[in-house]
Amino acid sequence: MSTETLRRAEGRRFAPRIGGDVAGLLALLAAVVVLLGVAAPGFLSLSTFTSVAFQLPELGLLSLAMLMPIISGGFNLAITFTANLSGLAMAFVLQSQGGVDAGLGAIAAGVLAALATGAFVGWLMGTIIAYTGAHPILVSLSTMIFVRGLGEFLTRGGDISGVPGYVQAVGQGTVGGIPAPLLVFAAAVLLWAVVLSRSRLGFATRMIGSNIEATRFSGVPTRRSLTLIYMLSGLMCGIAGIVMLARFNSVRVGHGESYLLITVLACFLGRVDPFGGFGRVLPVAIALVILQVIASGLNQLGASQHLSTALWGGFLLLIMVVRSVWASRFLQVMFGKR
Repeated sequence: MSTETLRRAEGRRFAPRIGGDVAGLLALLAAVVVLLGVAAPGFLSLSTFTSVAFQLPELGLLSLAMLMPIISGGFNLAITFTANLSGLAMAFVLQSQGGVDAGLGAIAAGVLAALATGAFVGWLMGTIIAYTGAHPILVSLSTMIFVRGLGEFLTRGGDISGVPGYVQAVGQGTVGGIPAPLLVFAAAVLLWAVVLSRSRLGFATRMIGSNIEATRFSGVPTRRSLTLIYMLSGLMCGIAGIVMLARFNSVRVGHGESYLLITVLACFLGRVDPFGGFGRVLPVAIALVILQVIASGLNQLGASQHLSTALWGGFLLLIMVVRSVWASRFLQVMFGKR
């Protein structure tokens, strides 16, 4: 079977699910907004939605970094620490060039350092996974431990603070009334949507997640594709690290450790197949908005951070159970399986 035939078959396989995913998530978003608006009288306000718009991008960028590995049938447990290490790389460059007084040249060099750091960590993971056959969870877990230890060694367990105003504007400023980090996230969503739906790598990502051996026999360079998938995941972590550094005016190794669970939750809520083979960017982006709105609502209701984390875990279990039940019933209806 030719590659073009496989591409057309994949298109037919996924086409019926396009409308339902987005419509269902938008309906869920509307229901969540209404319920929280009733439960928390001050929820439906401009300040709430402005807060959501500023908090969403860093989590969203990390979710995009998680998306491609999951579609390929893998996982990247090192996303948060890769982002922090990338932020540290940029902070080191800025500190060496005057800190808050660093010029545009130093800022550009810092951005390149952050992107290169994230891409290198992702490339290292992808290379090991592709050429040794090691399980992505084990490789990314080992990478997470290594990156975290390296970051703590470089910072001695502390943080680095103080960045130029131009950098702070990326995380705290607005453009035409729209938060700057939200514009960065929107551009990243558009880029990832094009990569996954219009490029050979996006096609290869879905095929590898469906059946890597069949994909290899069809002529797709699976090793190179896997390496690129994880390198792009690391690159997105680098972008997330820049935004996090700009937003908080500081960076440390352990920042955003709880984001890992929420990125997985966002992917699964956005109908990404946990076993690989299917997933789209737009449903995941809408799922992120839902989760961020829920987080803001819980905060206004006075829920503790620990309770919120417990709720995210319970929500993830609920999604997996619902999807499992739905899949089994679908098989019964379509094929008469019991």
